[in-house]
Amino acid sequence: MASLPVLSSPMPGSGRRLPPWLKRPMPDRGMLATSEVVQRSGVATVCREARCPNLTECWSHRTATFMILGDRCTRRCRFCAVSTARPAPPAADEPDRLAEAVRSLGLRHVVITAVARDDLDDEGAGHFAACVRAVRAVSPESTIEVLPADFHARQELIAALCDADPDVYNHNLETVERLTPAVRPQAGYRRSLEVLRIVRRLRPDMIIKSGLMVGLGETLDEIRRTFADLRSAGCDVVTVGQYLQPAGQLLPVARFYTPEEFEALAGEARAAGFAGAACGPFVRSSYNAGEVYAALRSGRSGCRG
Repeated sequence: MASLPVLSSPMPGSGRRLPPWLKRPMPDRGMLATSEVVQRSGVATVCREARCPNLTECWSHRTATFMILGDRCTRRCRFCAVSTARPAPPAADEPDRLAEAVRSLGLRHVVITAVARDDLDDEGAGHFAACVRAVRAVSPESTIEVLPADFHARQELIAALCDADPDVYNHNLETVERLTPAVRPQAGYRRSLEVLRIVRRLRPDMIIKSGLMVGLGETLDEIRRTFADLRSAGCDVVTVGQYLQPAGQLLPVARFYTPEEFEALAGEARAAGFAGAACGPFVRSSYNAGEVYAALRSGRSGCRG
């Protein structure tokens, strides 16, 4: 970031201490209860598969982000710890098992994500829609947020998921345009923006959300341009969090942002016109997603550091 100094904090996995603001709480009994429900469901979670740093906090609060269509992805993004391998066929009973896990946890806001399934004719859109409907059937009071891959911006596949009537459609840009080829080599910055535009055309009333990681070498001007691109595509809510290298073979961290810098980015988000935003070191697409949704619905900005 041009106007911000590079910190001397070490990279994850270097054996040196992380900055003091990058500390997570110890697990409690709530985490064990969540783990038991997840284990019983047999549905993968992005919390575990992507080695999310928020797992302890979220599971202690009896919430989790479920990852459907298996735990093997057909893409190899250079920031993500999810395994890249040939996936198994979608499990026909997964929607029901997911719905039961949601009921057992008593989730008021449900976030469902998925691996990319480029091996399937419909890239998993039909299965994704079935999962949304199954959750809605057993927990009609819950709000549902979907976080799918880009479906190659195929309108018929995006429409299939929108027709299941989720409350929030979330698709992440992940990083600025210049860095996208290195970070998401099988995706595309402009293609992801087109996904958001398609959702906006299909469902003008739906909340559209996207997220970015920082700390990969982007500049403030690039972040501002990305915010403008997201707003132009119809995005209502943005999340911005610190990239943390989840495994040694993945991209290293270029720099760590301070909490004060995230507060400044929240100000940039407000200036760009987002209705809601969450900006902070541990913010991820699904982190406190229910709180962000509630803030948006109550008329508050949802912006926070």
